[in-house]
Amino acid sequence: MTDVRVTPWQDGDPVPPELLAGIQARRPNGELIGIDRVLLRSVPLATGWNGLLRRVRSEFTLKLEYLELIMLRVAVLNGAEFEWRVHHPVYLSAGGTEAKAAALRNESIDARFGPEERALIALTDQSTRHVQVDPSVIEDLKRLFGESETVEAVATVAAYNMVSRFLVALAI
Repeated sequence: MTDVRVTPWQDGDPVPPELLAGIQARRPNGELIGIDRVLLRSVPLATGWNGLLRRVRSEFTLKLEYLELIMLRVAVLNGAEFEWRVHHPVYLSAGGTEAKAAALRNESIDARFGPEERALIALTDQSTRHVQVDPSVIEDLKRLFGESETVEAVATVAAYNMVSRFLVALAI
């Protein structure tokens, strides 16, 4: 984190203990990562961010493998390598494969992805690149996942575009 554009929060800097504990609870071994330390420069932001992303990652009914696929594709499209490094191992442990992860870095998506994954990638690509999403993509998602998980997929794309834009802008 030597090139980060703001000074990251340091251990011992003032911060509400319950906020720090909540962020640490989301991380393996309670270890803060770069984005956490930058977010802690704004208590209101860190509080809201932690709550939102905790719910996206752990309370949505959409399979974790699909959530992580979306996160990896957003990372690729926005050039957020930090985001890729954080989510790549989670994607693999959730059922994704190394071959599919590598294919997510390609412009075109090939037949190794099933219809559900292709629909999620189409959503991610259109929403990330153009904001507008073709109605047929949403209809495909609703047919494949139902309305609740379609909403969760759209929200995941939106949330992780927020994450990647924050990471890239501040060189995290």
